[in-house]
Amino acid sequence: MKLYYSAGACSLAPHIVLEEIGAPYEAQAMNLKKGEQRTPEYLASNPKGAVPALETDQGVLTENVAILNYLAATHPEAGLAPTGDAYAAAALTSFNSFLGSSVHPNIGKLLFYPMSDEEKIKQREVTLAKLRLVEDHLLVGPWALGEGYSVADPYLMVFERWARAAGLLDVAEFPRMNAHLDAIQARPAVERTLANEGLSKV
Repeated sequence: MKLYYSAGACSLAPHIVLEEIGAPYEAQAMNLKKGEQRTPEYLASNPKGAVPALETDQGVLTENVAILNYLAATHPEAGLAPTGDAYAAAALTSFNSFLGSSVHPNIGKLLFYPMSDEEKIKQREVTLAKLRLVEDHLLVGPWALGEGYSVADPYLMVFERWARAAGLLDVAEFPRMNAHLDAIQARPAVERTLANEGLSKV
């Protein structure tokens, strides 16, 4: 397998999972600021022009929810997703889908898109409301879905890192998300992946 990623981006999640499952893989860094995701070579395999993309022997997969599900399903011995329980599997997909469709676009817009001060204030409120949903209702603890570590955890960690670095994840207001972030950043596979991407713990 070959993962196309950008350091610190949402592609950090499948990068961590590849380390967790211990399968052989190649990681290809993409410099998004230089537009490497828009080169003809990359667009030929991934017309979406984004990361992550995972080359497999069956073709190229894109979108974190799909890639994470694929890695968990093809490596069940790693125990990163429920097996034999349709409801638990759907709950995992529901959690990751909320991250991808609601948390990611809102925090991404706040942190990475130019806006007026008034727009930033409004977007900050929306983003904090999404994080509050995770804190109060979705994050079971100690891991995303409870006692078992899953592919939802590194995906959630991406946005916890962004939020903490931006000063959004106040410990008093988000104790469970902060505890989760600290716990996952201490995992050996996560430490290796952060080092491989040239990142530090936040």
